[in-house]
Amino acid sequence: MEQNILTPTLKPTLWQRVVKFMMNPRNIFILGGIIIFILTLLEVTRDRHSNFKIFALATQMFWDGVAPYGDNWNAAKDNLDYFLYGPLFNLLFAPFAFAPKWLGPMLWNISSYILWFAAIFTLPRFTTEEKCKSFLFTFLLLATTQLSFQYNVAIGAMFLLIYNMLERGKSFWAVVLILISGFTKIYGFFAIGLLFCYPQKQWWRYIAYAIPVAAIILLAPAASIPLSEMPAYYQEWISALTSHKDTRTWMTVFYMKPFDLMPYQIYIQIGVLVALFAGLLSNIHYRNTPYYRIGAFAVLVGYVIMFSNSSEGHTYVISLIGYMMWYWAMRRVGAVTLFDKVLFWILFVVVAVMPVDVLCPPKVMRLFYDATINLWLITAMWTRICYTTFARIPKPCQDFK
Repeated sequence: MEQNILTPTLKPTLWQRVVKFMMNPRNIFILGGIIIFILTLLEVTRDRHSNFKIFALATQMFWDGVAPYGDNWNAAKDNLDYFLYGPLFNLLFAPFAFAPKWLGPMLWNISSYILWFAAIFTLPRFTTEEKCKSFLFTFLLLATTQLSFQYNVAIGAMFLLIYNMLERGKSFWAVVLILISGFTKIYGFFAIGLLFCYPQKQWWRYIAYAIPVAAIILLAPAASIPLSEMPAYYQEWISALTSHKDTRTWMTVFYMKPFDLMPYQIYIQIGVLVALFAGLLSNIHYRNTPYYRIGAFAVLVGYVIMFSNSSEGHTYVISLIGYMMWYWAMRRVGAVTLFDKVLFWILFVVVAVMPVDVLCPPKVMRLFYDATINLWLITAMWTRICYTTFARIPKPCQDFK
């Protein structure tokens, strides 16, 4: 007679419990929110929320009927940096600008954090685990940019939501978000390229939606600015944008060592954009393939940061979330190579971890960043995405659902 042997149940290891905890969206939302709240509170109590002060001052000037650019700004800024966003931003930022001084910056960062989290966790097709890992991969850069009270978090979230709306067939809201993001920060207008990845029969709808929405947005500043002064107001905004790129050294491909690409910046920007558009159109027959649309999105959010006039290190949180979407799509169908896996972890260490001085000594970070190794890695990442989207889509990816 056989004797039953009971196999004892093994208790999960500490690491397994940590992984299980971090793969729960509720847990990481709460944990991330607490971290963002504490970091924001520390910066506010130390009076180190300069970008928020810039946004608040510009918004107050707007509601006083004064354009916050050029000589007006120079006279009022009081050692603050430049304000570069459109008048629509001042309308949207008003609740934060006119809140109590201690409350406004807290609400701004918390709202941006919630928007970023919601944009990631409402993405279609990706699993909960993939979304959690994407959020965690970008969180350190997210925290860094929120330490600076930047608008980049909201812009990145809007890019994700534009993709989300298009995938769900909600083209009206996609167009609204494109126009809101574009009329606040010029990056947003590049999302128009995503529209080419969807059926052409939708184009008349895009145009029909865009005309009245754009008119409303363009005229919205009339809440404070006389209509007769609106053209000059917008002209001052454009002038501020074009002059800002020459005020310092930025973290874009034009500063990659050992090259000196700055004299050719505009030609490279236009040339690469034309090449990407040609690649988009030449592969338009793949537009019914979900992987192709993900790849096109990742290419787009890479381009707008890498080839921008004035990107900073933490701005790459926008590019990295597109990269994560591409990576999971490739991984899901087994198209990830050894090169991709190695690059994944090197990117995480150099681009996400190194800028955080409590995790990496600043001298080590400067060693890498002064040599622009971070830019070379990001360029390798983006080139790989372009190749697998426009030049040669891996055959398994065509079956990605």
